[in-house]
Amino acid sequence: MSFDIILPFLRPIEHLILDPEVSEIMVNGPARVFIERHGAVVEVPGVSIPERSLQVAVRNIARALGDEIGEEKPHLDSRLPDGSRVAAVIPPCSVGGTTLTIRKFQSRLFTAHELVRIGSISEAVLAALQSGVERRENILISGGTGTGKTTLLNALALYIGDEDRIVVIEDTAEIQIDKPNLVRFEARREQQNLPAVTIRDLLRATLRHRPDRIILGEVRGGEAFDLLQALNTGHSGTLSTIHANSAKQAMARLTSCVLQSGIELPYAAIRRNIADAVQVVLHLERRRERRFVAELLRIQGFDSATDSFRYEVVHRQE
Repeated sequence: MSFDIILPFLRPIEHLILDPEVSEIMVNGPARVFIERHGAVVEVPGVSIPERSLQVAVRNIARALGDEIGEEKPHLDSRLPDGSRVAAVIPPCSVGGTTLTIRKFQSRLFTAHELVRIGSISEAVLAALQSGVERRENILISGGTGTGKTTLLNALALYIGDEDRIVVIEDTAEIQIDKPNLVRFEARREQQNLPAVTIRDLLRATLRHRPDRIILGEVRGGEAFDLLQALNTGHSGTLSTIHANSAKQAMARLTSCVLQSGIELPYAAIRRNIADAVQVVLHLERRRERRFVAELLRIQGFDSATDSFRYEVVHRQE
């Protein structure tokens, strides 16, 4: 079991880590523990870990996962063999005590029709997205943390034909796709005596491996420029996600990511390239225990006179 690596150091919250209904555990210092269960975040009464024990636990967890945390590097961002993520920040950078967050890898795969059944997406929106995937449109899925971006990406990827060669690029392996001609690339942080391998490095390498489809787990920075280059030179049918608060903001965020590439391009030229490259922007929201598709925009071009994207609102839910 993947959690065996960390359980010896976290006995006070062992029952929460092993509870299959708990998807995330958040330790806010020694006296407050919160969990996410079925989409709702609640505090767990009567559970605490003394600060000294918590710091010892975090240091031991870091070592067990091949990392270090201490004065020189007071934060940890690592993962367990099954893909569950462990993050921590220790004092003085974490005021009020050590912060520890464990986000469990979700092995449960939802099909698109299951997402319709639970109300995350409507039949009409699903039909539009399925058609878009089959027509090889480039789809960008936006939303905040925990809104279900990866869940929906997994569901849509099932509509990709088995004849396509798919390359999946991720910072941390989360996307679950089972296709005959599938290649997975995963970034590597800088380690002792080992240089970093970035998403941008992998995206550039991908183009030499004859992909029919590129699935990029998340757009975060300068790799957005290389992604646009790929999309505008024949690599259609791409699926990707981005952090944003609305579909329109997703386009602005993508523009900002391209600017981080260090390639000097006029701002308007970047936005025109985005309008040419992205056909569909899908935005997800989470309200209380419910995750759902809030917006679906079809990008129709870029208007230089007004410095704005032209788009059709296919779906909007307030």
